[in-house]
Amino acid sequence: MKKFLTPLILGTALALPAFGAASAADDTLTIGVATAQTGSLAPFDGPVIEGFKIAVDEINEAGGIDGKIKIETIDKDVRSDAAQTSIATQELVDAGVDVLVLPCDADPAFAAASISGAAQIPAFSTCASSPTLPVMGGDYMFANFPGDNVQATVSAKWAFDQGHRSAYLLYSPDTQYTTLPLYFGDVFEALGGKILGKATYKLDQQDFSAEVTKIKALDPQPDVIMTSAYEPNFPAFIKQLRAAGVTSQVIGSDGIDSPTTFSLGEAAEGVVFSTAGHPTAGSPLEKFNKLYEEKMGKKSETVFNAIGYDLVQVIAAAVKEAGTTDSVALRDAIANLENVQGATSLITYKGTMGMPVREVSLVRVKGGERELVGQPSPDADLIPAPRMQ
Repeated sequence: MKKFLTPLILGTALALPAFGAASAADDTLTIGVATAQTGSLAPFDGPVIEGFKIAVDEINEAGGIDGKIKIETIDKDVRSDAAQTSIATQELVDAGVDVLVLPCDADPAFAAASISGAAQIPAFSTCASSPTLPVMGGDYMFANFPGDNVQATVSAKWAFDQGHRSAYLLYSPDTQYTTLPLYFGDVFEALGGKILGKATYKLDQQDFSAEVTKIKALDPQPDVIMTSAYEPNFPAFIKQLRAAGVTSQVIGSDGIDSPTTFSLGEAAEGVVFSTAGHPTAGSPLEKFNKLYEEKMGKKSETVFNAIGYDLVQVIAAAVKEAGTTDSVALRDAIANLENVQGATSLITYKGTMGMPVREVSLVRVKGGERELVGQPSPDADLIPAPRMQ
């Protein structure tokens, strides 16, 4: 997934209390968790780690992975900062962890990739979705979320199938994630659609009047406006867009899979976005949401809770496959995993170079609630290659 970085803050990463049961070293998998529990990425990493903790506790209470290997974590808050992520990653490597979990954005994950790679310790970003992450991060870097190019392919094909033939793209060059609309544009044009224009924004921007004025002046109006803006940009943009009388279909991405989006009222009504799952009746995600409510005493309001649960299932499956907690063996096992059952979908890494093959859901905001639009499989021939910045 995503998301922007706060200014660099030098110093030692803040240590958080570990969760999970400790045991003798030979019977323990130690996971170093260097995530953003404060700062701009906290709205994403926070929910992920809630689901992560539920899975860790569930496995440990059942006796551990394969009934014998307990999971222990060493937790550090990297404060949504690239420098802190590097510092925390090195500290965790020095502590002898077997697996690393990094923040929900490709940019701070990149900062830690060289450290994890040099130490030959497999690392996952909690929810970064840039397909460039494992390409640039090396053989020991893995994503845990559907790729931006895959999400964009699903969204663009849906838009075209709905009869939409023109689009306007709003993106930010400030991060890998916020350039997702460029993938959408590639697919939309390949299908025969036309891009009427593009505009950029800054991650701290709240005034979108210039961009909205450009869109409103287009004649004819675009059928679709695609953006991967998220909080606080998306709420500001969508409110100003609708206030100006622009009624084009707005398509977003997983960054707006949050309670804020569903609290925006009429401004967000009808917005469609791609995400990693939807709790259909009888689905594993519906089951997880019930477990989450039981454990946390509140309802899950975002798929990112389940994404954290999924990550632990992937790591546990790799330990079973490898038959060891050796980090090099785990890396090879992860790279060959197929059809791991997560809360959101089946998850496969084999043949993917670090980006998982997993389900993409399209969700519509309707009356402040989620409405499933579809869970289509993307046409592999349409998926754009990773866009290197």
